[in-house]
Amino acid sequence: MSTSVSSGTYEAPMSIALEEAALAEAGGDVPIGAVVVVHGAIVARRHNEREASGDPTAHAEVLALRDAAAALGSWRLLGASLVVTLEPCVMCAGAAIAARVERVVFGASDFKGGACGSLYNVCVDPRLNHEAEVVPGVLETECADLLRRYFAERREDS
Repeated sequence: MSTSVSSGTYEAPMSIALEEAALAEAGGDVPIGAVVVVHGAIVARRHNEREASGDPTAHAEVLALRDAAAALGSWRLLGASLVVTLEPCVMCAGAAIAARVERVVFGASDFKGGACGSLYNVCVDPRLNHEAEVVPGVLETECADLLRRYFAERREDS
């Protein structure tokens, strides 16, 4: 499900998420970055840190949501948009719903594990106590290319 909000509205924060993704790659992690935007201001920005931390939950989205909650002094991130380079997985989409974000914006779809419309549809499941709007495809080419290149290089090295 897409929202009526223009995907162009999120190009600037997605560019910052792409910068975060590059930091993840430099640290040996899958290049995924996320930012949390509230009333037009970025309140948190993070990247994957699973390899760096040894924590299986250290996805960019979860880390950004934690930082945003700390910055705002509340776990309820009402009015927030989670902007991420790759469609969130079930854990991350669930975290966004638990945080009560208003919308989830992503770049590249994840047909193997995406939970915002590709494989599952956690964000708009009416059985849950909260729903979030979904804006897919923001800077999709840039986001997908970064991931394709990362995994192609890993295949060449093996």
